[in-house]
Amino acid sequence: MECWKPDPQYIEECKICQGIIQLYFKQRTAVKNKLHSLDRKGFKSGKMVTSLKRQLRTLEKETQLLEEQLEELVKAHEKELYARVKTIPGLGKKTAMLLIVATNGFRDFQSSKQIASYFGLAPHERSSGSSIRGKTRIGKNGYPLIRNHLFLCSFTASQYNPQCKALYDRIVGKGKSKKLALIAVSNKLIKQAYGIAKSGLQYDENFKGKLI
Repeated sequence: MECWKPDPQYIEECKICQGIIQLYFKQRTAVKNKLHSLDRKGFKSGKMVTSLKRQLRTLEKETQLLEEQLEELVKAHEKELYARVKTIPGLGKKTAMLLIVATNGFRDFQSSKQIASYFGLAPHERSSGSSIRGKTRIGKNGYPLIRNHLFLCSFTASQYNPQCKALYDRIVGKGKSKKLALIAVSNKLIKQAYGIAKSGLQYDENFKGKLI
């Protein structure tokens, strides 16, 4: 059994940076909602609206600065890995950074299944009785930030990532729900990222070997 090791300093710094970005994102959402509420009530100008818009611009600027700082940190310590993970079709740079930071460059896990379980990406299909199919749900435990990012990435990956598209089409073709197929694609993206991290290779749509 391996002894627990603390995260490297840069990983800890990245996680703090991500936390502040999420805080600003929530604040931006709150400000936008308040502006929308005021607009519906007929308040389209005035000091309140001006103040909220100024606050929104500040939050957007600070968010951008921290996102740039986060990318600089990842590039400084995981430049090659970051570049390789981004070659996966459907996986954007923000999600690539989230994956690297959350897994300590994929060093803290021994398989892609462990990562998927850690993120809480195991699908659950609830049903009532024997003939009624329930809604497919993702577990509420795990890592909601990256889980949500991966799920959003799955929409693009199911169209432009050949292996993910084949998986999506196969599941939907069996009559399963589209959401279940997208969750499977999310897991496939993790598997591809993990395989790329461990192999040292870039994404190859013609790769026929076994992913780790």
